[in-house]
Order: sequence, then C-alpha cells, then structure tokens
Amino acid sequence: MGSPVFLVVAYYIITGLVFGIVTATTEMSSYLPVPGPSMPYYASSFFSSSLGFALGWMYCYIFAITVPAEITAASLVVQYWNPPVHVAVISIIGLIIMAVVLVFGGGPNRELLGFHYWKHPGPINEYLVTGHAGRLSAFLATICFSVYAFGFAPELLIITGGEMQSHRSNLPTAGKRYFYRLVLFYIIGAFATSGSGAGASPWSIAARNAGILGLDSVINTVILLSALSAGNSYFYMSTRALYSTALTGSAPRFLMKCTKSGVPYNAVACSTAICLLSYLNVSSTGATVFNWFVNLINTGAYQSWICVCIVYLRFRKATDAQGVTDLPYRSRFQPYMSYVSGGTFSLLLLVKGFKNFINGH
Repeated sequence: MGSPVFLVVAYYIITGLVFGIVTATTEMSSYLPVPGPSMPYYASSFFSSSLGFALGWMYCYIFAITVPAEITAASLVVQYWNPPVHVAVISIIGLIIMAVVLVFGGGPNRELLGFHYWKHPGPINEYLVTGHAGRLSAFLATICFSVYAFGFAPELLIITGGEMQSHRSNLPTAGKRYFYRLVLFYIIGAFATSGSGAGASPWSIAARNAGILGLDSVINTVILLSALSAGNSYFYMSTRALYSTALTGSAPRFLMKCTKSGVPYNAVACSTAICLLSYLNVSSTGATVFNWFVNLINTGAYQSWICVCIVYLRFRKATDAQGVTDLPYRSRFQPYMSYVSGGTFSLLLLVKGFKNFINGH
C-alpha cells in the first residue's frame, strides 16, 4: 500500500512517538510500581475511576485479540513452505548482520541487493488514487499500519515493573535501552523491504535472491517462532489484565479464582476462548483476517497511548504541585513528548479510516 521511503519515514516517526510513551510509562511505573497492567490503576489514581475502568477492559480486549492475530501471522509464515518443513533457528542479530552483508553484495552471487525495491517499483508509490493525493494516501496508510509493529510494547515493558527486583533502578534502565532496541530492530529492519505478500520475510527473500540454499527457510522459522512467542506473551497479558480488572471490582468476581499454584483458571479460559477467532482463517484468506485484526489492534493502541499521555500529564502536574523531587527517573524530554505523542496519535486515530471516504473504496 505504501513504498520503501514511506515505510522508513513512518518507522522513524512512530519510533520517536513511542519513545515518548515509554518515557512517560517508565517515569510513573518506577515511582509507583503496580503488579500486572498498571495503566488502569494510574488512570484511576491521577485522572478518574471511569477512565481506569475503560482502560482495564480495553486492555483485556486488545491483549486477547492480539493472540489470534499472532496465530494468523504465524499461519501466513507457514504458507512459505510447501510442504511444511522443520529447520533450525538463528537470532535476530544474525538477521541484521546478514542483511548488511547482502545489501553490499556479500552473497554467493555477488549481487548488490541493497535498495532493490527502491528501484522496482520505486521509492515512492501511489495508493488508491493517482498524483500527489495518491502519494499522501500511501504515506497515511503506511504510518497508520506500521503502528501494529510497535503495539503495546511500552505496556509490556511496565507490566512486570511491580514484580522485578530493584524496580527503581532496573525499570529506568530498561526504559532507556528501549530506544536503542527500537532503532536497531525497527528502523534498520525497515530498510530490508520484501516483495508483495505476507508469506515470506524480507530476510528470506534476500537469502533466496542471494542464492544461499536453505537459509530462507531457517529465517522464516525464526519469524514463525517469534510470532508464536509474541502470542504467548500477549496471552499472558490478556489473562493478567482480566485477573487484575477483577481484583479492582471492575470485572466479575469469578475471574479472581485461582488454582493452588496461583493460576487464574477462569481468566485463562476466557482468554483461550477468544483465541478461537483465529479460525476465521478457514472462511477467509489469512491476509484478509490479519488486516482485520491489525485495524482493531491499531485502534486500541492509539486509544491506549493517548490515555497514557493524558494520565502522565496529570501525574506530572500532581508531582509538581506536591513538590515531589525523589522520582527515580525523570526524562528531560517530558512533558513535551507527551503533548507531541498524544496529539499525533489523536490525529492518526481520526484519519486511519480515510480509505472509506475515497470513492470506490
């Protein structure tokens, strides 16, 4: 829908905006760590109980539907093999190194693969309509869709804030390092643009074009396991969100019931039931179902991050008014980044459905 240039620019923009969310959540969580999904608690404490209630249920819903989204993504990756095969696993760092080598012609065929898709079909493409409006549509579609790659990563970072040791020192350290991870895995990875279709990763395409036998399947296995691992993380988050919401009285009490080992089995059962949405792939193509999930998750991510900015600004105002100076972490970019991130995500939330206002779509 977009183009290589728009993808890189979009990842640059979203990385900066998400970093603003990370610093805001880290500042609140390091000062007041809460086990489990903590943003509903902060919203109730610093803004209103109604916002905390809404955020609690939104996280339950979004985390739960992200699990079938990851299952659907895994099914798209599996389509790369015919018939299915089992291969070894390499790390993401190895993929980055391999991409750099192949970009500069380090493969067996000595072909320079760098910026291949920047030439064919081109660095800047049109979407839905032609001309400048088409290029604007392509950029908007790219930046709105790219949010999925970053979705709820800041929330996942602080969800364990109340459970880690020495949270006042470890959580700020993790938050600072998060920016470098965003740059390494997202912005650099955006230069490795694949062809059309979601069945193969750009690294798989590069390995195959370079003539490295078998490596494309190895790489796709890494992507497959990453999708399954992400699904496992979001399954934990959805279960924990349901349990935490029940503890605050905002969800039915039966979700609080646990086994002797502390597993909230009713919350696990509810999250498992939502995973059955992945069977939508039976009646529709995987790519279509995946786009449905992406639109739902992106909308939830926008709403969550807007609320994070609002809650943080109230938190910042409260600490300043009370003269609190012993904060474990305070970003020099705040509160300015919260205004920028909150305003930009509000705008993206409003325009993400622009496609429906174009004739014929």
